[in-house]
Amino acid sequence: MIRRGLDLARRFVRGGDGAALAEFGMVAPVLLLIFAVVIDGGRIAWTYQSAAAGVRDAARMVARIAPDDLCPGGSVAGFDTLVTDIVTQSITGNSIFPTGATIVDVVPSYRCLTGYRVDPAAVVEVRAQIRIDYLWGGVTGLFGTALGPLDTEVFDQSRVFGR
Repeated sequence: MIRRGLDLARRFVRGGDGAALAEFGMVAPVLLLIFAVVIDGGRIAWTYQSAAAGVRDAARMVARIAPDDLCPGGSVAGFDTLVTDIVTQSITGNSIFPTGATIVDVVPSYRCLTGYRVDPAAVVEVRAQIRIDYLWGGVTGLFGTALGPLDTEVFDQSRVFGR
């Protein structure tokens, strides 16, 4: 009986029947982490580009509808809602992927620059602060500290041509 048990133990130790499954079990978490990082990185790049396109469109829109006599003493404060709506629509509008983005703030402003045909010339700038959450941030908690949200700022400028 003991001899039979020892033979079974030796055969189990020498046998390689489960080696592939054990190796897969060791490699699978690393492969899943790489897969999650690639997917999340692509989604973050997509979201950032969507935000940049929205900010660019918002700056162009304000530059087209702002009065041409903005410099000196004008104001673009009345365009806050418009630029926020444009950036929000760009980020959340036609995406098939969950963006995980939150718009913190969108602010239009302008500067008066010299050196153009019209002196001074107004240049509209739209700045958007966005927060992008990592969808797979909790997975990284298995390997250390979980990733928090990514805070970034996107801005673009456009020269005011007036109505």
